[in-house]
Amino acid sequence: MPRIDLNCDLGEGAGHDAELMPLITSANIACGAHAGDEATMRATVGLALRHGVAIGAHPGFADRGNFGRRELPLSPRESGNLVLEQTRRLQALAQEAGARVTHVKPHGALYNLSARDAAVARAIAAAVHECDPRLMLFGLAGSWSLTAARERGLRAAGEVFADRAYEPDGSLTPRSRADALIADEAACVAQVLRLVCEGRVRSVSGADVAIAADTVCLHGDGAHAVAFARRLRTALADAGVEVKAVARESRE
Repeated sequence: MPRIDLNCDLGEGAGHDAELMPLITSANIACGAHAGDEATMRATVGLALRHGVAIGAHPGFADRGNFGRRELPLSPRESGNLVLEQTRRLQALAQEAGARVTHVKPHGALYNLSARDAAVARAIAAAVHECDPRLMLFGLAGSWSLTAARERGLRAAGEVFADRAYEPDGSLTPRSRADALIADEAACVAQVLRLVCEGRVRSVSGADVAIAADTVCLHGDGAHAVAFARRLRTALADAGVEVKAVARESRE
């Protein structure tokens, strides 16, 4: 039976976290840098516990004005320190609630930088390992993020996207391009089903690309995020795909 994890970036102020939480299996919680604060982190951890959702840290650049989507001129060590400090902050709050952080997924520009820059990827992997070697690192499927995680001895999950276009090399089409985002929900669902069931995606060039998908990102900040999550869950169930938290599954 095909199996996939559904992750979502939460605690970022979108306003519908409570509706999204029952529809996902892994929550990536903003750690107070690009978005969120101690109150939102506590509340999101509580929601995840209530619905049995795996808790993950979502560290990013401290640049709220650009929502962490602008690359900052930091050294690999400084980028790693961001991940270390923010993950530890969430770990402390989760521990207070009787929970444990199971995974880390960098946010925005930091995520994209780690995907293509080996030095940054290795610094982030080292930071995650220092926080807890049992943690799983989420990163773009086929990227340096996953290579560095495995080199460090971490478990790694290849992430794919429902609403993002892909380049022929398996990278995401840059957001600066008009064709970067897929607006049609039916096309998004079809892309996920093909990624999960066939391990392939149609790139912007028209050529198929082989991609190993462990987890699918559902963007939680869109106006129709909840409706799309419901639609995707129904489509996955109809296709016989089991939805399960990947960080928990690989520990069993």
